[in-house]
Amino acid sequence: MKKFIYSLVLIFTLGISANTASAADNKKDPKAEMTAEQKVQFEKIVNRVEEIRKMDKSNLTRTEKRELRKELKEMKDKARAMSGGVYLSVGAIIIIILLLILIL
Repeated sequence: MKKFIYSLVLIFTLGISANTASAADNKKDPKAEMTAEQKVQFEKIVNRVEEIRKMDKSNLTRTEKRELRKELKEMKDKARAMSGGVYLSVGAIIIIILLLILIL
């Protein structure tokens, strides 16, 4: 029974790695794929990030700093979504680590 479970986990892990490997082979220039609207939105994000970097944050309250951090995280997520790519969530990484521990 243990060998059966190990073989299923191995097949599952190899299946996942094959998908990510094939996704990594399809490298395209993300800037070439961007439409004019996406380019404008990307430029807005870049300009806003530069504004935030140049700000004097020493006079801001805690809540204002927190809002700036949230805004930066949202902009980072939008920029990643525009550029495309494969990202692993924290949950997926934990599951992979647990499977490796069980196999080894």
